[in-house]
Amino acid sequence: MPRAGLTPDRITAAAADLADEVGFDHVSLSALARHFGVKDASLYSHVRNLQDLRTRLALLAGGEMIERIALAVAGRSGKEALVAFAGAYRAYALEHPGRYAATQIRIDQSLIADSPALRRTAEITYGMLRAYDLAEPDLTDAVRLLRAAFHGYCALESTGGFGAPRDVRASWDRAIDALHITLEHWPRDRPGRTGRKDEEGRGAQR
Repeated sequence: MPRAGLTPDRITAAAADLADEVGFDHVSLSALARHFGVKDASLYSHVRNLQDLRTRLALLAGGEMIERIALAVAGRSGKEALVAFAGAYRAYALEHPGRYAATQIRIDQSLIADSPALRRTAEITYGMLRAYDLAEPDLTDAVRLLRAAFHGYCALESTGGFGAPRDVRASWDRAIDALHITLEHWPRDRPGRTGRKDEEGRGAQR
């Protein structure tokens, strides 16, 4: 019988806090059971296994992150929207490293259509890029460029990977300036080149 007080949402929230504290890769059902003062088996009434927990955590973190981004970009367009989007992305990644790591895992395709967070991520990301007048497959290519740039920078910054004396925030700002220029002068699709809309299913995570 499920232990009173334990729910999938409560377990997932605890896992998110634990991920920020010890790292996403160190989140385990055993650690959560100790946190709640129960046997490991008690959690299996609420989550199927570790993979199920990680997926729930990824969806939770993805929803939190896109909510922050949506608030930042509201009412903005063009470069202002890009700067706001990038700033909110970076802030979340640095403030919640474990949660952020969860957003990078691959989600089962069967769950994508049913996830409001993933659908909203796509809507906000493509909405931010609308001012740059890109069409597929250039649009997917641009999303992938932004994801690679944002994720790579945040990953290096979070691990102290930038050793030069130049201020890290100043370099970030210049990098976003450069991305804006790139998007404004995007190399248009060559005649005869074929492409399909990417189906990875995670908007800003494409």
